[in-house]
Amino acid sequence: MKTSGSRRRFIQTAAGGLAGVALASGRPSVAAAALPDATERRRLIDLAHFGRKTPAEGAGGMAITSHPLATREAVEVLRRGGNACDAALAASITQTVVEPHMTTITGCLSQLYFDAATGETTYVNGNVNTPMAPLPAFGAHDLATGRGVAVPGWWGGFEAAHDRHGALPRKDLMAGAIAYARDGFETHPFLWGEIFIQSEKIGRTAAGREIFFEDGAVPRPGAMLHQKRAADTLERLADEGNDYFYRGDFARRVCEVVQEAGGVLTPDDFARWEPRWQEPAWGSYRRLKIAGSPPPDNGGTHLIEMLHMLEFLDLERLGPPTESAESLLQMLRVSHLVYREGGRQNDPESHPLPLETILSKDYARMRFDLLQMGHPVSSASEPPPPVGSNHVTVVDAAGNVSTILHSCMSYPWSNGLFAEGVSICAAGAHFLRVMPRPGHRISAYVAPNLIFEDDRPVMASGSPSVSLLQNCLQNSLNVLEFGIPVGDSVNRPRFGGPSLTTPGAVLIEADFPEAVREAVAARGIRFDVVNPWNWHHGSFEGIHIGPDGIRRACGDPRRCSMAEAT
Repeated sequence: MKTSGSRRRFIQTAAGGLAGVALASGRPSVAAAALPDATERRRLIDLAHFGRKTPAEGAGGMAITSHPLATREAVEVLRRGGNACDAALAASITQTVVEPHMTTITGCLSQLYFDAATGETTYVNGNVNTPMAPLPAFGAHDLATGRGVAVPGWWGGFEAAHDRHGALPRKDLMAGAIAYARDGFETHPFLWGEIFIQSEKIGRTAAGREIFFEDGAVPRPGAMLHQKRAADTLERLADEGNDYFYRGDFARRVCEVVQEAGGVLTPDDFARWEPRWQEPAWGSYRRLKIAGSPPPDNGGTHLIEMLHMLEFLDLERLGPPTESAESLLQMLRVSHLVYREGGRQNDPESHPLPLETILSKDYARMRFDLLQMGHPVSSASEPPPPVGSNHVTVVDAAGNVSTILHSCMSYPWSNGLFAEGVSICAAGAHFLRVMPRPGHRISAYVAPNLIFEDDRPVMASGSPSVSLLQNCLQNSLNVLEFGIPVGDSVNRPRFGGPSLTTPGAVLIEADFPEAVREAVAARGIRFDVVNPWNWHHGSFEGIHIGPDGIRRACGDPRRCSMAEAT
């Protein structure tokens, strides 16, 4: 509801104090954000580095994200009485500001949520749609133009999740993101590096230069980044929601920019978009029950498929893949089979998908037996999807769990397009995997998952990047099958998905034990050996809930992650 210009909003200043500022636009106030003061903000940003992190544990609430400022925002929301959904959404909207190279409100946001009071697990798919207009001869070259832009699902997923599960007002959850956008924050090294790499695309338009080239050039590392137009946009979203994003000024402006760049997106495409509430995919592994994201966000389903096949091995006897060549071989074969076959799946609403068959134990037995014929891993021939994404996992004191994947669905600033102070991402990169019918959802390796023992959540996790399936598989088994503490698990050497540079090869980190690696290579597996803690292996944003109720998590050294307890 509109209010007079006399209404005032409160924002957090860069020094950490509260200042009342009149809103000339007449938009209603946004709740004050309890942000860290300047000293604490700089300390947290200094923790936004690659490398070993400090584990966290506690009996109350816990959050883990890929940026310390976002993790802190989630924890503060929990302390203010918000639940796991509130905290995860607050972290996610904060990441669109502090990690604009990984996510944006023009991308996707999907949430798997466990309600402790009812025992219900729900899934909302907030992924992107194709435009209704056809895109003939679509190819990788289109990602640098408006043709590579999809219908955003990010905000729709956010609003749908909050409407169903949230406890605090939407404005309270967005206040921190708005304050960081308006008042700024110090650019951490990962963000600065991506700005530098993509500077030619960012800087070719006045809109990009206004945000990232404040003094006419690439900023210095550690310089303050202000996104004042984005702050205005987020304030309008806090007030008007879908009426602004899908049916109002935001949709119209994005479409104008996209069409000027050769795209086909229209306001009608925005107005047609709707969130999808879906039953999670379900499976089991020994004593454990697994809930995962269902197709077309099919990564959760794929994790279940892998665990179904690996159940036919005595992994407890064999040991983890860092110690057993047989475990490594079988995990590689299983994960790459699922990855390759999953790449052919389309939106089930337009292309029938026999999910019951895919998730059956009989099918798992047949696939596992066929794998034992000795053929080496055969990677998919198409390049892996781009690497930009964030994952957020939160558990609150009452036992509610939220695990969210949100993403720009592409390399950062692929097309250099901006509208209303935010990046218009090239989410159409996922059209290259399999092109949906006009107006339908993309298929994506999105993998929020929850693992239960006796109907009690014991692990909630997910990961960004091209190796997110292998990431979740290895860490989940490390903790729940082999009893490795989560803080040790995330630091262990890891194998990944298909090589980005060597067709037919598999990513593996250089510190993976050489004897194990050579034994598997002798059986026909080709490895692309990369650096330890390689960023293409994702970031395990997982929380382990022990039988004593203690929550444990640890930031992955492959990203800028931080876990924190309330």
